[in-house]
Amino acid sequence: MQKKLTITIDEKVYERLHRLIGARKISKFIETLVRPKVLRDDLEAGYRAMALDEEREAEAKEWAEGTCGDVADETR
Repeated sequence: MQKKLTITIDEKVYERLHRLIGARKISKFIETLVRPKVLRDDLEAGYRAMALDEEREAEAKEWAEGTCGDVADETR
């Protein structure tokens, strides 16, 4: 669900945003920049939860080691 937000921004900044990003794309542009900063805790919590899942970690390790192969035998 989206929420509408009113912000105040310098006129020159707005004009440049409008020119470079486009009138209908400013909200998405700002959200793309802000999202990683404000939702970081969710991402970190997710990584912590994954790391605690021993079965998942074992499968991930097996997959990673299986994709490496023996690079010494690879042609260049």
